[in-house]
Amino acid sequence: MFSQTNVLTYQYDLTRAGVNSHENTLTPANVNAAGFGKLFSHSVDGVLYGQPLYVANVAIPGKGMHNVVYVATEHDSVYAFDADSNTGANSAPLWQVSFLNAGKGVTTVPASDTFCGQIEPEIGITGTPVIDASSGTIYVVAMTKETSGGAVNYVQRLHALDITSGAERAGSPVIIQATYPGTGEGGATLTFNPKNYKARPGLLLLNGTVYTSWSSHCDIGKYHGWIIGYDAASLKQTAVYNDTPNGNEGSFWQSGAAPAVDASGNIYVVSANGSFDATTGGADLGESYIKLSASSGLAVADYFTPFNYASLNAGDTDTGSAGVALIGDEAGSAQHPHLMAGAGKEGRIYLLDRDNLGKLNTGSDSQIVQSLPGAIGSLFGNPAYFNQTLYFCGAGDSLKAYPISNARMSTTPSSTSSVFFGYPGCVPTISATGTASGIVWVIDQAGVLRAYDAARLSTELYDSNQNRARDAFGSAVKFSVPAVANGKVYAGTQNSLVAYGLLSGSAAITVSNAASGNAEAVAPGELISIYGSGLATSTATAGALPLPASLGGASVSINGISAPVLYASSTQINAQVPFEVTSGTANVSVSVGRNVVSSTNVVIQAAAPGIFLLGQGAAAVLNQDESVNSQNLPAAVGSVISAYVTGLGEVNPPVATGAAAPSAPLSTVSGVTATIGGAAAPVQFAGLAPGFAGLYQVNIQVPPLASGAYALQISVGGTSSNTGLINAR
Repeated sequence: MFSQTNVLTYQYDLTRAGVNSHENTLTPANVNAAGFGKLFSHSVDGVLYGQPLYVANVAIPGKGMHNVVYVATEHDSVYAFDADSNTGANSAPLWQVSFLNAGKGVTTVPASDTFCGQIEPEIGITGTPVIDASSGTIYVVAMTKETSGGAVNYVQRLHALDITSGAERAGSPVIIQATYPGTGEGGATLTFNPKNYKARPGLLLLNGTVYTSWSSHCDIGKYHGWIIGYDAASLKQTAVYNDTPNGNEGSFWQSGAAPAVDASGNIYVVSANGSFDATTGGADLGESYIKLSASSGLAVADYFTPFNYASLNAGDTDTGSAGVALIGDEAGSAQHPHLMAGAGKEGRIYLLDRDNLGKLNTGSDSQIVQSLPGAIGSLFGNPAYFNQTLYFCGAGDSLKAYPISNARMSTTPSSTSSVFFGYPGCVPTISATGTASGIVWVIDQAGVLRAYDAARLSTELYDSNQNRARDAFGSAVKFSVPAVANGKVYAGTQNSLVAYGLLSGSAAITVSNAASGNAEAVAPGELISIYGSGLATSTATAGALPLPASLGGASVSINGISAPVLYASSTQINAQVPFEVTSGTANVSVSVGRNVVSSTNVVIQAAAPGIFLLGQGAAAVLNQDESVNSQNLPAAVGSVISAYVTGLGEVNPPVATGAAAPSAPLSTVSGVTATIGGAAAPVQFAGLAPGFAGLYQVNIQVPPLASGAYALQISVGGTSSNTGLINAR
């Protein structure tokens, strides 16, 4: 059942080094836009924060043997999909389990209930699940809001599901409850309040125990960092640890990274902003790298706290924004054979000796193996380690490779990517055949899957925007990381699981949003790009409005309605979806003369927003003074920018398909919202850009932000666009 390479836990194994060294199909030689691309996608009912998991050769009752990929959503659903296709019987999930019951008042938790916008619009399943291969069980933590007779309860449950069917195992689920001795909440005992926490880090399965780790919602009120363990077979609670029992804060969030474990079974976690008093004999370990012994319950075995922890606390530049990667002994020395590496929001890399973490030193971190201040941008997630090289991808920074030998990191990177990654950076994961054919895979928050040669990060092997019509990634999820297994790359988006791999052929034509490249759905009035071959007899561009019904001998119809054409060539047509097309599945046909040369089906929905990009992930945005927004020309906080998009759907008053939008009266779209760097940004106008066909304009006020590059995202009717970077000052 488990003969092939499986992905059972966050970043492949308990070192959290992020390497699948048994990938025998994908190599730097064949990962390129000509032969590698998007194979298929599966729609899901909510945002996917957790890393996809994979099990080969699973016998699904009544459906035969399948390679299976498992994902869990913030809408409290767990899915099992065929890992190799989405056609025929595999177009539907092999199984799906929902933990909701609206009829009985059981829903997800609205983000507004937590007064925190870190995870929106709902909270359900956040942390990466874990699979026990020996029992065929997947463990997952789900949060629900349960209303009965006017009473509202918030509940966290640990579920143990059969991987073949999704059925609950005996004794499952169990409600997560815990207490811990301490004075941090005014009495002698702390009580775990399920409303105040989310299971942000991935789950850990170690020696028959499932460990859940807990983070607050933002930095609100009284909270702590909890780790709560359960027997994997009986789901009886076996261990509880709290890192600030006599103080406050100290969340374990690590941007989703799961706790790491060494060969002796010691657990390594990183706490965020919080109380610290360990140097005076206290138990509070906020802002620290913590080593826990799991031999009998959970007990602190060692710790490292940065010398400047107080200023990190004060500036919210905590270490706890990322986890750690354990480093192979080949990179160590006789004095420091067992190493691990991490970094936090400050961008300082810590190289630590797992046998002697170093505790706290006054004035500097000279007691640890190495500290590299300012080496990277703020780190969210995990570094990766492969072939005596550490890989970091900080916010506002490039992907960087730091060689390490004899327990010493190079103080400068040996290679870097040419692409800079906006907030929150990226989380690298690596595929390789042993120590050869290393590929670093990352998800760019601009909505791009990227692959780099692990030996030379300056060599980008592939990115999904090289052929966006075929390979469009969709809307990225912050801190998320792809999973590589058996020749395919799986990644979660805000509404789907996408799968990439080597191409055996492609559809005759593909249809996508002309701005974002998203091929999942299009909207009435949207500008689309159609890719294929033999699409037109000549290359032509529309010279005036209204747009013509044909160009270069080519014409397009959608459900029999003529779609006006902006551009036509033998391999690409740009056209406008008629406003008259209704929601549902629609047929797109391309004709040359009177002959249909190709057709395909697309999904039409009310809105499918896409932001036009200018290159390097920059959004097509004008500043208030009409200059093009850029790093050299940032928008002032409080000023109004104009973003250019398509796919916002119907407008009022209506405008004829293909016609220029008037300047008076303006044709507007209601219900449009925007965020910049995750912060709500007031929309002052949304509608068709005057003088254009199919081009929409959204005027947005820049919220209070520090100077820097931020991801812009636009939503309408619950559907979100791709992201594009804007610069603010």
